[in-house]
Amino acid sequence: MTQAFNHTHYIIRKKVFSLLGTKLHIYDSSENVVLYSQMKAFKLKEDISLYMDEDMNKELLRIQARSAIDFSATYDVNDSTTGEHVGALRRKGLKSLLKDEWVILDNHDTEIGTIKEDSTLMALLRRVINIIPQSYNVELSGQTITTYKQNFNPFVSKINVDFSSDPNLRFDRRLGLAAGILLCAVEGKQD
Repeated sequence: MTQAFNHTHYIIRKKVFSLLGTKLHIYDSSENVVLYSQMKAFKLKEDISLYMDEDMNKELLRIQARSAIDFSATYDVNDSTTGEHVGALRRKGLKSLLKDEWVILDNHDTEIGTIKEDSTLMALLRRVINIIPQSYNVELSGQTITTYKQNFNPFVSKINVDFSSDPNLRFDRRLGLAAGILLCAVEGKQD
């Protein structure tokens, strides 16, 4: 696995105003760019490529929706360098109306965990007051092992990803970063 996926802390930064589509920069804890993505605007079916840098010469990871415009969409995550199917992430459509929730699937589509917004009360408040940052917890076997925390900024969306509660790497960093990107890119489109 490439060095880009060996960190315990990341910042996913999305520029809000971009005419050609969404630009995502993924930084390590030292604020070095370790991954980059530029998603095209107005796509009916999400297809997100992560590259080593802004030159976009070496694709490392690909996130693809299984179907177009699906409220409970499933996104496959594939390692572009090895061709390995890492796993998938499925949005729980109706449940996500009140509180965002995702299911984490392994490479055989078996459910291995969930990603849930931190609290139902805060989730309801966020739907009314759009400036309250979101927080998500990843649970595997009933244990919180990763967190995603959004920072409020009207011009730049940032999500802090913390894998430090998972020193044994139970949650594949590639799948974890794909989840963070989807939380930043897909959940952000609902606002």
